[in-house]
Amino acid sequence: MGTPGGLHSDFETLLTRFQETDSVRFEDFTALWRDMKFHTIFYGRTRHMEKNKFTKEALSLAWKYFLPPYTFQIRVGALYLMYGLYNTQLCQPKQKIRACLKDWDEVMKFQQDLTNAQHYDASYILRKLRLDKAFHFTAMPKPLSYRMKKNIPRTEVTEEFKEPNDRVMKLITADTLEEIMNIHEHYQEMKQIISADKSQPDKALSLIKDEFLVNIKNLVLEHKQWHEDKKKLFTKVKNEDDQKEKEGSSQELEGSERAGALAKIKSKAYSIVTQASKSRRHRQVKLEPLESELVKKLGKTPCSKRNKEKLESEEETSSQIKDFPAPKRKRRC
Repeated sequence: MGTPGGLHSDFETLLTRFQETDSVRFEDFTALWRDMKFHTIFYGRTRHMEKNKFTKEALSLAWKYFLPPYTFQIRVGALYLMYGLYNTQLCQPKQKIRACLKDWDEVMKFQQDLTNAQHYDASYILRKLRLDKAFHFTAMPKPLSYRMKKNIPRTEVTEEFKEPNDRVMKLITADTLEEIMNIHEHYQEMKQIISADKSQPDKALSLIKDEFLVNIKNLVLEHKQWHEDKKKLFTKVKNEDDQKEKEGSSQELEGSERAGALAKIKSKAYSIVTQASKSRRHRQVKLEPLESELVKKLGKTPCSKRNKEKLESEEETSSQIKDFPAPKRKRRC
């Protein structure tokens, strides 16, 4: 059973809205969860086999967003998503999250990052899943069987959720910058120790500028800010395009409704006189109740008056013919 397309789009919609909040708090995620009524995705499936398959696919898809190369915020959102899916599923016993052993090191590293950054709500959620034994540890990400396809198609990665591939930020990380600062401070202390004037280092020992480290730090911060502004601009342009598409579809819907209303009025206007069948076209056309009532109010129609006059003239001629005696026949000898 493949992953349903609607499930994939719903997950991405939820994670996109969580990304727009610019937060990793669990209360912000639960607000979006309730607003989208996400717990209802398990409804509508009555058979146990169908429930189990769908729940496995949903948990497997959520696990995919929990691993690199996705951003820190998307991975936290995927963690909350797995927690919500695991606790709202309708399967008994509950289906577990399939976790490959080669990916577990990334999970432990991520939990340590959560604790160091003091995101205790996300760290608690991950610990709660582990205590509830929600993970099913496996050797491979997907079950393997005999005569299985050798070339397994790779899952596509959503570009908006990926960690930006920035070589500058990879080269100069926060830890690297802190280590450079410590080395620079130690370098300044050593220059003062070997200088003749202990209060001020000798100028002959100044091989680099004093503002070297400050300039590097400012450049890194400016580069990071440029990346964030570029990402916000991309999101803004995408939202504007979506808004234009919605406005275009609403205008088309309004035009179709107007055309439908006009067609309804025309059909109602032309349906006042009903068309007679071919076998009855020599008879008078049958009118609607409105016209029949009008005829009753007006009384006799001109056609009925003309017919009466014709009948009266025929009766007069027949009476005149009766007054004259009939000629007698002669007898033949």
